[in-house]
Amino acid sequence: MIELELVAVRVELPSNTPVVVLRERSGRRRQLSIFIGNPEATAIAFALEGVDTPRPLTHDLFCDVLDELEVNLERVVITELRDTTYYATLQLRTAESTVGVSARPSDAVALAVRTGCPIFAEDDVLDEAGFVEETVEEISADDVVEEFRHFIDSISPDDFAS
Repeated sequence: MIELELVAVRVELPSNTPVVVLRERSGRRRQLSIFIGNPEATAIAFALEGVDTPRPLTHDLFCDVLDELEVNLERVVITELRDTTYYATLQLRTAESTVGVSARPSDAVALAVRTGCPIFAEDDVLDEAGFVEETVEEISADDVVEEFRHFIDSISPDDFAS
């Protein structure tokens, strides 16, 4: 299993579909993009922003129930990708045992954000669907000036003759 961090909840254009983006905490820093529903995106965003609602949302209610039953959410695991659908498990700990409960990844992430528990993915899931986001290499102003100086030093008036 590989530990992940929540990078973002954003909307994919042009479809306007919410997506949760998770990334390896270390190593290759592969990412998973998982399409989610609007209610789950809102629930995750509210939790990240610390928004208090007048009445508990479903995920808040679930956390309250876990607290009352003295059950801890130990971790969330993205377990499988089958036919473009991701699967997850909530690993719950009681005083006597540990139990795994199947969950949608969007709900699992919403709960993880609320409880502060870690998020993991099975190696196979990252091997199949993980990607490394290509970033544009930043070039410093000094590098640009140095490259321009090299260009100026290497040209001659003959380079402009037709």
